[in-house]
Amino acid sequence: MIKGSRGSKDPDIIASEAALRRAAQRALQIGLETGTPVYVLIDGKIVDLTKQHRRTAPRGRGRKTKL
Repeated sequence: MIKGSRGSKDPDIIASEAALRRAAQRALQIGLETGTPVYVLIDGKIVDLTKQHRRTAPRGRGRKTKL
């Protein structure tokens, strides 16, 4: 996350990091439920989180994912 947001006094800026994390979590959840790829940039490479998650996560409904 942007380092400057931690020193901000603006409540919207302070809350934005948590909001972005919730949005990313929900995007991954929807991608897993619908079979839609969710692409992110990791170490300069484009990675499909749903493909990566399917290989490592146990099967079953209601599992929690952490980004």
